[in-house]
Amino acid sequence: MQVAFRILANTPLWVFALLAYLIWQGWQARQPRTQAIWRMLIVPLVFFLMGLSRLVLARDHGLEPMLAWLVAAILFAALALLRRPQLLAVERSKGVVTRPGGWGGLIRNITVFSLQYGVAVSTAMKLEPHLAVAVIGHAVSGASAGYFSGWAAALVRRYRNFDGGEDTGKSIPN
Repeated sequence: MQVAFRILANTPLWVFALLAYLIWQGWQARQPRTQAIWRMLIVPLVFFLMGLSRLVLARDHGLEPMLAWLVAAILFAALALLRRPQLLAVERSKGVVTRPGGWGGLIRNITVFSLQYGVAVSTAMKLEPHLAVAVIGHAVSGASAGYFSGWAAALVRRYRNFDGGEDTGKSIPN
């Protein structure tokens, strides 16, 4: 219990603010809503930067962690491109899109945040010199960067190619 308290006490306040923002965004996404496309790209940008930061700030662990990051990034980018965000309507003149509601965004946000937080805690506890911890941390970060860059690319592509009718692409709502 002391360790958990110390971890929380040493967590920067901005991390809790970020968590609150991600929960708020996910909670709002439960209902269909119309939103500016640039606002829809904020959460993917945050998670992409979190994932990329691990690669940029990594200490020299050898080739394995870097390969884990790259493989996870490629696999999860492909997954995001295949899933594609579902759009109900696009108003290019206003730069807005309408998406269906669902729990997927909230679950995704909390899951990815928790994984990234766990990686950050393991780094702060100096567990990273262990190769397995470094590989897992890099894989989580690569998966985050890959998934959210793929999701953002798929969103922009769907926005540009939306034909004004019902979204006929097969995708899982999120």
